[in-house]
Formats: sequence, structure tokens, C-alpha cells
Amino acid sequence: MSEHIRREESAALARHAIAAITPDTTVCAYVPTRTEPGSTDLLDALASLADRVLLPITGEPGPLCWVEYTGVDALRPASYGLREPVGQVLPPETVALAHTVFVPALAVDLRGTRLGRGAGYYDRTLGMVSPTTRLVAIVRDSELVEHLPADPHDISMGWALTPGAGLTRLNR
Repeated sequence: MSEHIRREESAALARHAIAAITPDTTVCAYVPTRTEPGSTDLLDALASLADRVLLPITGEPGPLCWVEYTGVDALRPASYGLREPVGQVLPPETVALAHTVFVPALAVDLRGTRLGRGAGYYDRTLGMVSPTTRLVAIVRDSELVEHLPADPHDISMGWALTPGAGLTRLNR
């Protein structure tokens, strides 16, 4: 994907993400890798409206811990080729405070089944969210598909966020 298309895609996702959140609430997001949709511009856009933006940090296999996003300068290289925030580490159950959780995905289907990278960090974490929390998979338009296989431990997404369509409600 060209850098120009990636920038356009990231700008569209940032605009759509702002429209998807409730101001002055806690939002969980992630720092995208070079192959994932989104950018730190999306994080900055969320931080301009949300009360706080929490980003995951990986550690031992298990639920994700969280650190508040304070800006791109506070991100450091981490395992799995990721970048993670530096700051006070919050326990996994902090995700229960989030109004919206943006989740990375390789694909998501119209029923809300999400295809992740297979390590299970998000599946172990998202079981802790409130029933009213909005779970949003961020994918490219072509990655919102008709059907994916589901495992019993998979946590369903209620929404997909794509550059072209914006926020799309998924059947649960």
C-alpha cells in the first residue's frame, strides 16, 4: 500500500473514530503496526475528545494491562514489533471503565466475529468489559467480510470502523 493511500485511510479513520465516541469518556485503543489501519493521528484525535485514552501493553500471556496515552513521544518499541506507551501500568480490569474499545483485527465479519493475530490477548481481556461497552474492530473496507469461523472463546464485536463506511453496526 502506498504511503499516500495509507495517510488518506488513516485520516478517514480518525474522522470516523471521533464521531464514534462519546466525549469525556474513557476510550481504549491501540498503536497500529505498519500493516494495520490507523495511525498515531487517530490516537491524537481520540485524545482531543476523550477524557482519557488507554493503550495496551503486552506482558506475560494473559489479559492486557493498560497505560494512559500522553502523546506519540511517550511511545517506545516493544515485543512483537509493537510500540507501547510509557507510564503508570493499570491492571487488566481497567478496561471495564471504557465506554468504547477500539480493537485491531485482520478481519471482522458481519456477525461480529473478529480475526486477530492468534495470541488471544484481546479475547482474554474483552471478557472484562461492561455489557454496555462499545467494542469496535478497526479494519480496512476489504477486511469487513461476510463470514469468518468462530471459536467458543471469541468475543464478538458490536461495530466495525472502516475508512470508507465509517462506523458499521454488526449483528450480535
